[in-house]
Amino acid sequence: MEKVREEAEVELTYYPVMSTVQTSLQEYLHTSYRPDRDYVDGEVQERNLGEFDHAAMQAFLAAWFFQHRNELQIHVLTEIRIRISNDRVRIADVCLVARDQLAEQVLTRPPLAVIEILSPEDRMIRYNERLGDYRRMGVRHIWVIDPAHRIAYDCSTEAWSPVAELTVTGMQNSLPLSDLWNELQAQD
Repeated sequence: MEKVREEAEVELTYYPVMSTVQTSLQEYLHTSYRPDRDYVDGEVQERNLGEFDHAAMQAFLAAWFFQHRNELQIHVLTEIRIRISNDRVRIADVCLVARDQLAEQVLTRPPLAVIEILSPEDRMIRYNERLGDYRRMGVRHIWVIDPAHRIAYDCSTEAWSPVAELTVTGMQNSLPLSDLWNELQAQD
């Protein structure tokens, strides 16, 4: 395993490629996976998750945004399928959708924001591909949370820019990340 440092001090570890299965989009969309998996160019790909820090971050983020959903006029969704294109479906850790956006079982329109949480096994190349998919779809706010290093990034552009809070353009309320890190610290 090889550790790599990228722009903005992002450290991800390279691990062997996870197993994939070839299938059609229709078969993928009509199949339940536990846990759910991404669909990329005909392959069903496993995702990294299931560790305490990842789960705690996902729960805290979803709870905070859910608590503020009425004032922010959003729906807060976890583990939702987002159909990026005809050959790509991504599963977002946390997704924020405008209340006035048409409700879909599988999102086909860009959500307001996508929040991804890094796991120790995540690979930089694969993660940048995921973020690029969201950008190509037109997602305006793409954030990546790194619980191991207590840092968050705005990845709405190709840069990994460290941020101190999560703010959706045009909304009054934002989540100060110090609250997130304090919550994680309390779990230790």
